[in-house]
Amino acid sequence: MSVNPRTGAQAIIDGLQKQGVEYVFGYPGGANMPMFDALLDSPIKLILVRHEQGATHMADGYARATGKAGVVFVTSGPGATNAITGTMTAQMDSSPIIVICGQTIVNNLGLDAFQEADVSGISYPVVKHSYLIKDANDIPRLIRESFYLAETGRPGPVLIDVPKDISLSPVTESDANTEMQLPGYGIPTHGDSDTIATVAECLSAAKRPLLMVGHGAVISDAGRAIKTLAERMRIPVTNTLLGKGGFPETHDLSVGMLGMHGTAYANKTVMNCDLIMSIGSRWDDRIIGKAEVFCEGAVKIHIDIDSSEFNKLIQVDHCIHGDARLVIEELNTMLEPGDTSDWLQQIDKWKRQLPLSFKKQGGLKAQHVLHELDRLVGGDAVITTDVGQHQMWAAQFCRTTQRNHWITSGGAGTMGFGFPAAIGAQLGFPDKTVIAVVGDGGFQMTMAELPTAAINKLPVKVLIINNSYLGMVRQWQNIFFDNRLSGVDMEGNPDFVKLAEACGAKGFRIKRKADLTRILQQALDYNDGPCVIDAEVEKEDNVFPMIPSGEPYESMLLEEPKTKLAQPTGST
Repeated sequence: MSVNPRTGAQAIIDGLQKQGVEYVFGYPGGANMPMFDALLDSPIKLILVRHEQGATHMADGYARATGKAGVVFVTSGPGATNAITGTMTAQMDSSPIIVICGQTIVNNLGLDAFQEADVSGISYPVVKHSYLIKDANDIPRLIRESFYLAETGRPGPVLIDVPKDISLSPVTESDANTEMQLPGYGIPTHGDSDTIATVAECLSAAKRPLLMVGHGAVISDAGRAIKTLAERMRIPVTNTLLGKGGFPETHDLSVGMLGMHGTAYANKTVMNCDLIMSIGSRWDDRIIGKAEVFCEGAVKIHIDIDSSEFNKLIQVDHCIHGDARLVIEELNTMLEPGDTSDWLQQIDKWKRQLPLSFKKQGGLKAQHVLHELDRLVGGDAVITTDVGQHQMWAAQFCRTTQRNHWITSGGAGTMGFGFPAAIGAQLGFPDKTVIAVVGDGGFQMTMAELPTAAINKLPVKVLIINNSYLGMVRQWQNIFFDNRLSGVDMEGNPDFVKLAEACGAKGFRIKRKADLTRILQQALDYNDGPCVIDAEVEKEDNVFPMIPSGEPYESMLLEEPKTKLAQPTGST
């Protein structure tokens, strides 16, 4: 009895199973229907989304929570282009996702067929790698390659474009014979030992050193090695926005986040250090401000797995190309502690003089809500965020103590990221409390995923910091555009509690400070599905500290400026 060979679609599903894939986040269409049909015969669970952007953010949140690639299925044309925003988000933040797109048949490529788009071409700037498959027998090898590329080295998204006739074609190639063909692709591991020894000498000689922990440190699981380094050498540690979790922010050596909206004492530490060592951070513009004077006179050291980041934005004195964890572990074998006691005393003084704070009088403050959330969860929750004021307040007041417990859109700054990312993170961390901290503007971009969370009974908590404004844009208009507000008033927001209930979720509303703790605790205790907490905070509050874009650290604002400031040339 002859056995029909498996199809390309079946080979894709087989390949995903071999990679240990638990979930596919997707939306069907004509071009990817064979893959959805093959999915029915596998143990992989489909998370049917309401929009393809939601699928990519869910896969991204899952990937950041687990370290394993998240998988997305979308159809051709608009289905695939809807996934580009989330793919770019993953690329900017080095998150491993696999986006598998349906495509028109091979003979129709380039002929403007129905729902055709050159997705592999469109995606080139926002992926680590992109494939257009034209031979079904390539599928087993390319699935393996895709996961290897996405998850190794500096992680990132890989897109696979699959014409419909290829997904229906027979696959005669065996998975066992699929050798990966990746000429020129290598994964840096240990750094150069001579350079590491030189860096060890620099650290020992420094009187005012500072460690800067970035996302690469989180990805490489370098936290334990960094903690050993910091404690042995008594060196203070700052973290980038995406570096939260690379070193516990509750540690006495932590100064919290640096940069545009970093803590005042972190920024003071940056301004006065005589050595700064970046561990897996790309020195982005939100960190360095005015590049020409950033840490002027200080020794600058950069450890990174991606050599293209070296000397890209600032010139450094020593570069170590390698995996952050392996480099720090080797560095720890060479260290001789110096004397940083005076330096740490000065930093403690700045912490007392310039603490994070907010005014207690008036209505409900966003900072108060997030400070209380931090107290209630005690660092044991996974927090995802959207982009804007709420993101910066959450970064300031919600201290991260564990790896992969802080998930946000940093490089791309993608509104709408926080809630679907929380869905993915909850699937990755089923036993953890997962909280999406979002703004009322960004939440409305992907709130269609509420039924997705409800149908799957995911106990995600969505905390809306609702000030009825696009708050960060309003803040810039307030400070730099003489308060000429344009396009930022979100008048007409829906009733988020009723919306939640209409979608099968639980709704809570907080208006008064007196109700804050009680309602937050009720929401944290609710685990029968998703819930939405609408925190109606003061409308016109601004995030401080603030370093205006492109300005030096010395321009840091601790409060509202008395006069209008010049419009910054840097990005918002």
